[in-house]
Amino acid sequence: MTIAIGCDHAGFPYKNSIIRLLKKRGIEVHDFGTGSLDSVDYPDFVHPAATMVEKGGAALGIVLCGSGNGVAMTANKHQGIRAALCWKVELAALARQHNDANMLAIPARFVSKRMALAMVQAFLDSKFEGGRHDRRVGKIACG
Repeated sequence: MTIAIGCDHAGFPYKNSIIRLLKKRGIEVHDFGTGSLDSVDYPDFVHPAATMVEKGGAALGIVLCGSGNGVAMTANKHQGIRAALCWKVELAALARQHNDANMLAIPARFVSKRMALAMVQAFLDSKFEGGRHDRRVGKIACG
């Protein structure tokens, strides 16, 4: 499995810990940056990550910024992306189970690193349940 990851300066402090967790699980990671605490524009890192997921080069994606809103909004501009902004483990699991989310958006300034890692684990360990949710997910995309 391959996961695409991208973040801005606010998400950078968590990114390497998430990458270590993913690699420990045997997951290949494509890191789109950023690589420092220097102020950057999150779309520059989220669009490439979302494109990789959308085109099938990565099974899932993880994006981080201060509030998580900017990265989620940016990723969700891509037709094939269902990015879920999560701040609790239960939300990360439900995003996969009920919404077939393919990207996890983490609000780095509002969750601890421990919570971020736990959400990543839950996101990876949860599977789409289908059934009644399949019909609803099928109605998300425009066009």
